[in-house]
Amino acid sequence: MASLASKTCVPCRGGVPPLTGQELAALQKQVPEWQVAKEHHIVRQLKFPDFKQALAFVNRVGELAETQGHHPDILLAWGKAEITLWTHKVDGLTESDFIMAAKIDRLFGS
Repeated sequence: MASLASKTCVPCRGGVPPLTGQELAALQKQVPEWQVAKEHHIVRQLKFPDFKQALAFVNRVGELAETQGHHPDILLAWGKAEITLWTHKVDGLTESDFIMAAKIDRLFGS
């Protein structure tokens, strides 16, 4: 099975059910730093030594999001960033959310 980080996010047109149960759990195991919240979204908090490095990372995530066409919610604060992913078209999680999470993990070096 190809690693999530090597895949490309697929634009969702809606009309498919969000992931639940075992499918969701299997994908979450591949990005263990991310927490599944209410089977609706995934969240990860990342720590940095200062604001400047957190901002630089958030900017890299923004560039990645543009290339993947999959845009997370990002909260930036001094020494940290919190990233939240879900697929709006299905109001829940799809494989693309986990692909993006894996790509963010790779950027962070985890």
